[in-house]
Amino acid sequence: MFLVVNPDPLFVCLLKAGSDGESIGNCPFSQRLFMILWLKGVVFNVTTVDLKRKPADLQNLAPGTHPPFITFNGEVKTDVNKIEEFLEDVLSPPNVPGRFPVYCFDPAPPLTHSLLPHCLFALERGLLKTLQKLDEYLRSPLPDEIDHNSIEDVKVSNRKFLDGDEMTLADCNLLPKLHIVKVVTKKYRGFEIPKEMTGIWKYLNNAYTREEFTNTCPSDNEIEIAYADVAKRLVK
Repeated sequence: MFLVVNPDPLFVCLLKAGSDGESIGNCPFSQRLFMILWLKGVVFNVTTVDLKRKPADLQNLAPGTHPPFITFNGEVKTDVNKIEEFLEDVLSPPNVPGRFPVYCFDPAPPLTHSLLPHCLFALERGLLKTLQKLDEYLRSPLPDEIDHNSIEDVKVSNRKFLDGDEMTLADCNLLPKLHIVKVVTKKYRGFEIPKEMTGIWKYLNNAYTREEFTNTCPSDNEIEIAYADVAKRLVK
């Protein structure tokens, strides 16, 4: 499947294809890169790659690797973290806004690890503990939301995303995984993120209003298909 944005782009982003071999497949790392390029506002093309029928020219382009990866002026880059750093260097201000978070999100490393796909079916108690940390962070005001000269005490944050009202690279990393958790645990475990976790629900709902997320996100059905075999093994 070819989503042509420009006939001669500097960037080409190759992503994992879905079960039909064409649509966007379930891969949080693919969505992460797709979101970053979209947020940067640059001209790029997207190609989805059917891993069951990997074309010969792709084997020659990046032998031994699987999507996601990008090409820039014909040069192939395959490591997601290095691609992210490369994009920040090449697409740096003042031409394109930087997307590094300003504030330190301390819970991010354990949260990111806990929300990786292989951890999705962990005990509910452990998942809840991880989600509670994220919810507390999202509900807590950031430093620039607190006016120390005001007599009013700001107790709950009004921001939309991790670092403020705009998405950063941290959101591109966390949101795809958090959405997978929401979809898969509900489908195969009957678990839903508690409604009282208002910070998380506000965070997700804000993401669902942004085309940078919704247009780069696989369908719920694709996510469910991706974890169907894992779910079957767990109930045996």
